[in-house]
Amino acid sequence: MAHREQHRPASAPPDTVQLNHTAVYARDRRLSAAFLAAVLGLEVGAPFGPFLPVDLGNGVTLDYYELREEPIRPQHYAFLVPEERFDAMIDRLEAVGVTYYADPRHTEPGRINRLFGGRGAYFEDPDGHNMEIMTRPYVRP
Repeated sequence: MAHREQHRPASAPPDTVQLNHTAVYARDRRLSAAFLAAVLGLEVGAPFGPFLPVDLGNGVTLDYYELREEPIRPQHYAFLVPEERFDAMIDRLEAVGVTYYADPRHTEPGRINRLFGGRGAYFEDPDGHNMEIMTRPYVRP
């Protein structure tokens, strides 16, 4: 679905609350959007007003927005990824020299975790956002 179509009213309203898009603040929206898209094996969409979208393929778009004059407060973004694509994502991080970690505090460099029967890793994007890739969702009590 094209980014512009996500912001049009749906023919029938959803029967559940769904995340549609969120803004990700960046110093350079092109650099940050291209970085994440490259790691995840996705594409950067066409600009949408001041936003540069990365469509995650499940109806959710990350809209990169430049904040050049204000400090960026790092956020956490977690991506549930297919098991068969996880190794390629780790390979892409290694190819560009980005350290990944097994834990969210970044104390276990070059390692992955095996939470909930899956695999996961954390890494920083160019603006310091703490990105996470995981192959199994967290089991919540």
